[in-house]
Amino acid sequence: MPIVLPPGFDESKRYPLFVLIHGGANAMWRDQFFLRWNIICPARPATCCCSPDYTWSTGLRRKVRPGDPGRSAAGPGEELNQAANEAIRRFSFIDAARQAAGGASYGGHLANWLEATTTRCKRLISHAGLINLESQWGTSDTIYSREIANGGPVWEQGTVWREQNPARRARNFRTPMMLTVGEHDFRVPLNQTLENWSVLQRLQVPSRLIVFPDANHWTWLKRWL
Repeated sequence: MPIVLPPGFDESKRYPLFVLIHGGANAMWRDQFFLRWNIICPARPATCCCSPDYTWSTGLRRKVRPGDPGRSAAGPGEELNQAANEAIRRFSFIDAARQAAGGASYGGHLANWLEATTTRCKRLISHAGLINLESQWGTSDTIYSREIANGGPVWEQGTVWREQNPARRARNFRTPMMLTVGEHDFRVPLNQTLENWSVLQRLQVPSRLIVFPDANHWTWLKRWL
């Protein structure tokens, strides 16, 4: 679990923790410079940044069965919490009271899952993040692969469709969020972010929405906090 320290790091000081969540979900963090997932960027504003891999990460070589109830979000989401706990345990300069997390694509989906399942973060960022498994099925350019991952078509309402859907847990939304999306995104279309925005506004959760009118799925922010 890599930890990136901010410029001018002073071990005697206390720093907030930002958990950067990779997308994919079949991807992994690598020792490389990459503009879309440049982990240095969220660390720049005096923040310690960790980038854990989780179930589905390609480097872990775990066998995950389609339709597994822990596959869609719950398993990886819990592993992100465990990674944050481990970082706090190891490094005394991390302030456990100031945590945030965010990601894009599947990373945005996991940020939405954290919104629905924990209040440990003070802020969350979701770029092109899936909020509703059911409406995503009907609008994305990857319908069949979602049926494979979720153990069948949406109308069969298997366990993953029912229990791994952040929108169905919206009553738990509490954490302020920033939402971003490209208007020409066909992988996680605009409707997902607008649904999330509507839920957050309806629940009066502090939130901001940014829509990039000329961007597709691979838009990314170079400054987070």
